[in-house]
Amino acid sequence: MEKTVYIWGEAKRFANYRRWVNSAGGRVVFGRDVAGQGEKWDALLLPGGGDLESWRYGQADVACRGLEPERDEAEFRLLQDFTAAGKPVLGVCRGLQTINVFFGGTLVQDLYGHSAWEGTDRLHTVECAPALLPPFPGGTLTVNSAHHQAADRLGSGLQAAQWTKDGVVEALCHRRLPVWAVQWHPERLGDCSLGRRLLGAFWELGR
Repeated sequence: MEKTVYIWGEAKRFANYRRWVNSAGGRVVFGRDVAGQGEKWDALLLPGGGDLESWRYGQADVACRGLEPERDEAEFRLLQDFTAAGKPVLGVCRGLQTINVFFGGTLVQDLYGHSAWEGTDRLHTVECAPALLPPFPGGTLTVNSAHHQAADRLGSGLQAAQWTKDGVVEALCHRRLPVWAVQWHPERLGDCSLGRRLLGAFWELGR
């Protein structure tokens, strides 16, 4: 059966996420509703975008940009709804940071060497922890990078599943809930196989 994935926002902004989800046999539902969505759809996807407001993790704003306060509020409410319903949640880039802050973690506000370079994603190697993210059970992967913020202290129940040589968390998962996140962008990797592997395993969380 086709999996339905909810994204808060406009379809035209997140067209690459729709293509990615479709390529793995799912369907994206876009909207700006927050109440009761956890009962209606199979999973929640938190895509990339601007920074979160720093007060949400107890810091003054020293380097945040592209703030989206309305989206912060909506995605926090959706996280509450979907996790309470036991539904799977997947975060990408900003989505990982949103998940970390939702569970009480903090962020590094400005990180050197991980943002896009002249409009193009960087590529770097990440180390995968054995057995934490089933589609990537260990070893290393080459992924893309286009972020200037990152998870710092991890939120309650979260654990790092991938990281770079300089210690930046590139994927995490919840110890009990069906919540995964990656700091890289599977929806725009030239080789789509990693993204399809990730979503293929993610669908299984909802069974």
